Amino acid sequence: MISEWLARVGSSIPRGFSRHYILTLLKEKPMTGKEIIDKAIAQTEGRWKPSPGLIYPLLGRLLDDGLVSENDDGRYSITSKGLAIINDLETLNGIVHRQLDAMLRVGTIGAAVATDLVDRVITIGTAIGSHADVLSKEERGRYRQFLLSELKKLDEQESRTSGRVQKIDVE
Repeated sequence: MISEWLARVGSSIPRGFSRHYILTLLKEKPMTGKEIIDKAIAQTEGRWKPSPGLIYPLLGRLLDDGLVSENDDGRYSITSKGLAIINDLETLNGIVHRQLDAMLRVGTIGAAVATDLVDRVITIGTAIGSHADVLSKEERGRYRQFLLSELKKLDEQESRTSGRVQKIDVE
């Protein structure tokens, strides 16, 4: 999945991706900075080679923000605060994927709406991802409610569009 994504975007890594990637890896198991780098290189078949100058300062910020902790053996583990953030992002990601799949099935109208949605989600996701560690629980809740509200609107639009397509097919 990661290698497919990198093939589409090339060498440009969106802001906040590295933070999300590290937290996702640490959700699986504790790792050292070197293990994180090696895993990124292996998963992307060498297309992304994060440097120690990226990974270690980022791990330091994640430590300062209370999203990870450092174990006695030098490995980093995700904290409950980090786990809550990554779980929220994964929930939203799942919702977005389901919405995109439904819209793309509708056809060209769905594809146009999906493209617009992707642009909006990338913008919002980038803002949330790069500032998630400084947001309060209440602020993260408001962002989440906003995104869910927008996705509900898209659901309703997709249902209306889907209904029109069915009426055309029947006639």
